[in-house]
Amino acid sequence: MRKVLLALLAFLLTNGTTTAQKNLPLSVEKAIQLALDNSKSLHASLMRVNYADAKSSEVNASRLPSVKFGGAYTRLSDVPPFAISLPASLAPVFGVNSFTLAPTIANNYTIKATLEQPIFTGFRLGAAANAAEYSARAAEQDHAKDKSELIYNVKQAYWSLFKAMEFKKVVDENVEQVKAHLNDVQNLLDQGMATTNDLLKVQVQLSDAQLRQIEMNNNVQLATIGLNNVIGIPLQTQLTLESDMNNATVAQPSDLNTLVEKATTQRSELKAMEYRVKAAESGITAAKGSWWPQVFLNANYYYNRPNQRIQPMQDIFKDTWDVSIGVSLDIWNWGKTLHQTDQASAQYEEAKDALDQLKDGIALETTQTYLNLNQSKERTAVADKGVKQAEENYRVTNRRFKEGLAQNSDLLDAEVALLQAKTNYTQALVDYELAQARLQKVLGE
Repeated sequence: MRKVLLALLAFLLTNGTTTAQKNLPLSVEKAIQLALDNSKSLHASLMRVNYADAKSSEVNASRLPSVKFGGAYTRLSDVPPFAISLPASLAPVFGVNSFTLAPTIANNYTIKATLEQPIFTGFRLGAAANAAEYSARAAEQDHAKDKSELIYNVKQAYWSLFKAMEFKKVVDENVEQVKAHLNDVQNLLDQGMATTNDLLKVQVQLSDAQLRQIEMNNNVQLATIGLNNVIGIPLQTQLTLESDMNNATVAQPSDLNTLVEKATTQRSELKAMEYRVKAAESGITAAKGSWWPQVFLNANYYYNRPNQRIQPMQDIFKDTWDVSIGVSLDIWNWGKTLHQTDQASAQYEEAKDALDQLKDGIALETTQTYLNLNQSKERTAVADKGVKQAEENYRVTNRRFKEGLAQNSDLLDAEVALLQAKTNYTQALVDYELAQARLQKVLGE
């Protein structure tokens, strides 16, 4: 029974490990969608958009009439009521010795509703609302930029894993080639047609290839963890890549100036900065609002017991109301308004300078990315040709070696050349794919 339980436990542990590490088929599009769904940084960016929208709504609400309601109960101390005593000669006429004009009412109840509406605030509220709206739109563009950055990071991590896997395939092929070479040399040595030094050279090359194979296996694991981290899934998830290299060139005009113009009109961060410039401009208008008189409409409704405005006071609820228009103007505040205006103007100029710098940076980035794309395209064509030449060189040299017409070192050189050519070609393909993705990001697509 103990052995059965141990075997069952081992099976469950093994099955659980296998399930946890089950391969996940993954295309570029699926990886991007997973990242968009799971990214905490993108969610934080979205929350900043929600905050900016709520702030804009809050500022706009200050332009609308506000209604407040309040109530209170007050207990007053007992005091003699306000009364007028009659002369003794008049008392018999009225039948009383005094008249109570204001009775003492100890329990006071106050219910009040107030409506307040700003009529004119020197354009301050309107400018503040505009600034908040521009800030909210800038936050939306920042979110779009963060999304674009995340998509590019996913592509970069995806193709980095693709490159690591392709490198591993190339190295695995090289190991098998060197093993076959070692077997041939061993046969030749047994027949007295090769030397021990020839065998040692191939063995050294095999050891070097196997070390490179271990490194490639580790690189695949690291690249897998990196991609899993970007798309927000468990780090130990094993992946099967479904997408292959897209050799089609991204649709683009041949004129670099057209590309730069396109980038400077579509980039999210540029649009965000333009909104911030507008917000800073509205900030100047808001700061100048104190130069103007402030006009407010105020209306109150009272339902009190007793109501002080109704005489004589009675211990019953009575309602009254009032409406007023108030005007205020800062005559002297030691230059506070002037200083606030100077601050807003400085922020506006700073935002404009940042916008100009961003445009220059985007133009430079677009130019560099375009040139890198063209270079990557040329390198891919050259590397492809190099692989074909290296394969043919290896084929011919291997055949000549088996026929005894080529030296052992010639075949070793051909194997190294083929390995390097395939590695260069894979690197060129990945660089070209990433250059296309980079151009799409730079153009704001």
